[in-house]
Amino acid sequence: MGLYSPGMELREERVGDRQAVREVQLRAFGDHGPVVAELVDSLRAIVGLSLVAELDGQVVGHVMFTRSLLDAPRRLVDVQVLSPLGVLPEAQRVGVGSALVRRGVGMLGERSVPLVFLEGDPGYYSRFGFTPGGELGFRKPSLRIPDGAFQVFRLPAYESWMTGTLVYAEPFWRHDAVGLRTPDA
Repeated sequence: MGLYSPGMELREERVGDRQAVREVQLRAFGDHGPVVAELVDSLRAIVGLSLVAELDGQVVGHVMFTRSLLDAPRRLVDVQVLSPLGVLPEAQRVGVGSALVRRGVGMLGERSVPLVFLEGDPGYYSRFGFTPGGELGFRKPSLRIPDGAFQVFRLPAYESWMTGTLVYAEPFWRHDAVGLRTPDA
């Protein structure tokens, strides 16, 4: 059961959910929705965890965590990237996104994932325990990512030597879904 809305179920995405997930991402991201929906389709090959929130039989939210690498001095470390998180506009601001993030991070902790990275609003994600990555010795994969938006959550499997540069999986680059673009540059 979900944490916030009565009747909300959080579960792993199923093959039959793909069209509903696509619709969530298209509507949640507006003009940027088609890029996000295509990114989700491409990331399925390397997904670590994909969760949906279902309310009254309808998928209203989706979060994806995908495998990426941390280029640490000792060795490459498998980490996860939270991207994207989408909620249908009419289901926003009632805890759907929060429930998805909390459940996903909790599940990854149980799977011995050491770190979860993301690009996002620090005002939103700090409530879950995400902190600016640069302040903890992590380097962002692109200069186009604002410093405050580059965030990390350290899980129990994290060890202090795990610092270095986040290396996004190839689909993020192929879909130009890294950092901010200057429209008139």
